[in-house]
Amino acid sequence: MADDLCFFTKESFIIKPPKKNPLVLKMAVLIFVMVCGIYVCSTRIKQIGGQSSFGTLNIQVIEKKPCEAAIDIQPSEKPYLHFPKPKTFDRDECACNPVRYFAILSTQRSGSGWFETLLNSHINISSNGEIFSVKVRRSNISTIVETLDRIYNLDWFTSASKNECTAAVGLKWMLNQGLMQHHEEIVEYFKTKGVSAIFLFRRNLLRRMVSILANSYDQNAKPLNGTHKSHVHSTHEAEILAKYKPTINITLLIPNLKQVEDLVTKSMQYFKSTRHIILYYEDIINNHTKLLEVQEFLKVPQRDLNSRQVKIHKGALSSQVENWEDVKKTLKKTRYESFLQEDYKL
Repeated sequence: MADDLCFFTKESFIIKPPKKNPLVLKMAVLIFVMVCGIYVCSTRIKQIGGQSSFGTLNIQVIEKKPCEAAIDIQPSEKPYLHFPKPKTFDRDECACNPVRYFAILSTQRSGSGWFETLLNSHINISSNGEIFSVKVRRSNISTIVETLDRIYNLDWFTSASKNECTAAVGLKWMLNQGLMQHHEEIVEYFKTKGVSAIFLFRRNLLRRMVSILANSYDQNAKPLNGTHKSHVHSTHEAEILAKYKPTINITLLIPNLKQVEDLVTKSMQYFKSTRHIILYYEDIINNHTKLLEVQEFLKVPQRDLNSRQVKIHKGALSSQVENWEDVKKTLKKTRYESFLQEDYKL
């Protein structure tokens, strides 16, 4: 009976452990690590947010101030200071250098080309030429505004472009290039965008007429080796072009002078509500401090300005007009008689 009860063998008491699953073990380790990580992070955050034996830790986020807030701008100057962000390049370290917008408003053969080269000799001024001489750019007010926006955003590239460190950017705009036709919209644009107008005209409209007639002759005759040049850079070229003496139509002389006079007066009336300065070619020649006034108007550093252009017509008008005696008789005892006098010397 006892033998029957003792039927267990040694092997019967050996309990084999269950086979371990590697995937379950890895998951358990991963969960343990995650729990520990969460605990450590939460503890650290509490230490930073609260008081500790080492004091309070303050975290400050430094926000980059806009350019307008980074420099001291007088309220009266604010409408005329701009910080363009060109699409075609990066202004880099000059991004917070303010830029002023301007437009030279003039008539053909009034010295605007010469005046513009003077401005462009300044390291911080970019005047981009007679942009609206191309008709498609002035076909309607939309194309005009689109063109102006590109110029004033520094995205218009010419030989005059100073790019990132430009302090004043503008163009030369003739009165007969859509300016008078769309004057209401353009005045509004100037006032909204803070564009300053620089009027440049000639006092002696008779001299301007001589220049126009001579330039028209040069376009056809091309005495300079078969090429037309509105402006020259050598005395020799100037002397060749000055040999031509135009004959002025006496019948149309006074009406033409009056037409230009009225156009100039009307333009100044249209744009009188804009920030502007009025200059005359003769005054700039006789008084070089006028260029200092222009630089002050544009708020750029004072510099000596220079131009490589050489004046074509010099001296008395009597030596430049073929039918001078007829012109003289026509203008005598009229309000234009003063044009017969020598108004400046070179």
